Amino acid sequence: MSTPETVDVVVIGAGQAGLSAAYHLHRRGFVPLGATEGPTAARTFVVLDANDAPGGAWQHRWRSLTMSTVNGIYDLPGMPKPELDPASPSVDVIPPYFAAFEQRFALAVRRPVQVRAVRREDDDPHGRLLVETAASADSSGADSPAAVFRARAVVNATGTWTKPFWPAYPGRERFAGRQLHVADYVSADEFRGQRVVVVGAGISAIQLLEEISRVAETVWMTRREPEWVEDDFDTAARVEAIKGVEERVRQGLPPGSVISVTGMHWTPWARAAEARGVLVRQPMFRRIEEHGVVLADGSFLPVDAILWATGFRAALDHLAPLGIRLPGGGIRIDGTRAADEPRVHLIGYGPSASTVGANRAGRAAVLAILADLDAAVPVPQH
Repeated sequence: MSTPETVDVVVIGAGQAGLSAAYHLHRRGFVPLGATEGPTAARTFVVLDANDAPGGAWQHRWRSLTMSTVNGIYDLPGMPKPELDPASPSVDVIPPYFAAFEQRFALAVRRPVQVRAVRREDDDPHGRLLVETAASADSSGADSPAAVFRARAVVNATGTWTKPFWPAYPGRERFAGRQLHVADYVSADEFRGQRVVVVGAGISAIQLLEEISRVAETVWMTRREPEWVEDDFDTAARVEAIKGVEERVRQGLPPGSVISVTGMHWTPWARAAEARGVLVRQPMFRRIEEHGVVLADGSFLPVDAILWATGFRAALDHLAPLGIRLPGGGIRIDGTRAADEPRVHLIGYGPSASTVGANRAGRAAVLAILADLDAAVPVPQH
């Protein structure tokens, strides 16, 4: 373990939320840890990212997810997106945009750096937090030793992509066909001529159902009957969704999905699937067997593959030493602060999980941190 580095703010994650926070730190005079330029007395920050390259989760998305089908990408602060071809794969567009943003504002993101734990340095509730990283190697094989950062504040922006949710179903381990999560999806061509069960009721489930059904036989299954909403998923609907999630995280409940708050809104791909007769929901199967699934009515359906479009959970395991997660898995949030550890701010979590929400939360977190540092008094306790 290397000698601890002292820094004012550690930002964990360099997706939309993390880059927003880094931008607002930069804008207010903070400089990257170890920078050779800038005032010697300037406050410092460091951005730690587990990926090998810029782009956050976007660098891992499937190529058929084009800019015309992504669920809204908001500009990063201070740098509008370039003119984009709607037909371009998001994986080809968003990572270069993020990379250019990092370079323009000289954010000096350190990667690949996996944060292993965040813990308190001592019993002083207004002291420093220790951010511990694991040793790693980049794509070229260059080693990065484990490190420790002593921070006055931590901005957690780790998102959900690394925590795909796989529901437990009887017999899942016995299935001889292919099982994959949306996070593993590459192309519909992998399933050409097969029978594929698509499990889930979210946006990705419907997008991939529509896509795969063009080359394979698909069966769409959900635990509950979807509640379709005729209205478009416009600004008013998004605001309503955010309100519902805000209330959950205020109570310390897991954020839940947008669908659970708003119902299923009709999208172009949902309409396309309906027009071709493939948007037919089946109740969830009872169990999985070696070569298929047992349906709700007890009959057997041979299956080649199961695609679990069952969402993600917040990647927060590294915060476990702080003891701020409640028994149900959520963290109480007050604004962007973790109410039970106010030196930690969570952005891109709960109501700020959208790209526009992440931008606003990045700014709000930095303003709160700046106020704490300027005041030089204990931050509020809850």
